[in-house]
Amino acid sequence: MYERPDGLYWGMVLDAPEAKPLAEFYSAVLGWRIDKIEPGFVTLYPGEGVGYVAVQSSPEYVPPVWPAEAGQQQMMLHIDVEVSDLEAAVDHAVEQGARLAAYQPQEQVRVMLDPVGHPFCLYIDTSG
Repeated sequence: MYERPDGLYWGMVLDAPEAKPLAEFYSAVLGWRIDKIEPGFVTLYPGEGVGYVAVQSSPEYVPPVWPAEAGQQQMMLHIDVEVSDLEAAVDHAVEQGARLAAYQPQEQVRVMLDPVGHPFCLYIDTSG
């Protein structure tokens, strides 16, 4: 059985028509720095730990539909971002180019769509 050693990097890569603009959006929303820019690939890093988010250029990118609709591009994943002030975080995301999704299934969560249509959630932790 393989056991993955601690300290190895892991990440999540989002597709976009152009990598850099979406990477700049998530840099502003997450407060992470742009760590590496390569042709068609930009990496964001939070400053500590072994996780990262990257964006790759994918000219054939088709945005997902939220909520899901039969026969339409489905969401493959979404990013959850805990915030301390939901209204202020929504306003900030909108200023960066996001839009509020029409369907909002939870009171303490706001489903947002990034500039190329990926759903992401801003939420307040109410567990305790």
